[in-house]
Amino acid sequence: MAGHSKWANIKHRKGAQDKRRGKLFTRLLKEIMIAAKEGLPDPDANPRLRLAIQNAKGANIPKDNISRAIDKASGKEAESYIEPTYEGYAPGGVAVFVECATDNLNRTVQDVRMVFNKYGGNLGTNGSLAFVFDRMGVFEFSDTGIDEEQFTLEMIDANASEIEHEEGRYLVYVPYESFGDMQKKLESLGIEAESAGLQRIAKDSISLELNQANKVMKLIDALEDLDDVQQVYHNLELTEELASQLS
Repeated sequence: MAGHSKWANIKHRKGAQDKRRGKLFTRLLKEIMIAAKEGLPDPDANPRLRLAIQNAKGANIPKDNISRAIDKASGKEAESYIEPTYEGYAPGGVAVFVECATDNLNRTVQDVRMVFNKYGGNLGTNGSLAFVFDRMGVFEFSDTGIDEEQFTLEMIDANASEIEHEEGRYLVYVPYESFGDMQKKLESLGIEAESAGLQRIAKDSISLELNQANKVMKLIDALEDLDDVQQVYHNLELTEELASQLS
């Protein structure tokens, strides 16, 4: 379907997460706690919690850790998180969108602003990047063994806007409002996504030479290292060649 391939960006993000396994676990467990506290601690009655548990299992987080996170969120002393977002630009005009979960808003905004300033970026106002990113549902899973043509028709029936198939894996994108429909479609086909969620997908990307791209990725990495940051999105075009050269 239409659109540039996002596999290089996905691979680079997963590679970075693998290097910071503890940070990835913390992010996924925090999402479980937020979902359990906001709704019921029962995944059958709480779609957000069910999805958070699914993603945690996909990252091989032990079942005991998941159960403890749910129990902690259900206790009287459970922390309350808010989920602010921040928007800005990295060197070279690359747009950066940051999603956070925090119990201390002042600390979070100070930390995010410090990273943008330190690495040559500029923190903007909320809504300034509304024209850069689309919020979409993204599902990733291994090849199902289903005939690709038939599978594509099934995905289109669930309002998929883009399907990518490479190296025995699928990425399926749906509009924000069709996320639930795609979940139901995959369940009806007996397919369990290894990861699924709402992401900010860049409408257009920016190409930079290696030195400038390295500056951008240093800012991205520093943001992702912040304890309160859950996700960082950008519109830097990461080709396979460029991703392999980034330090």
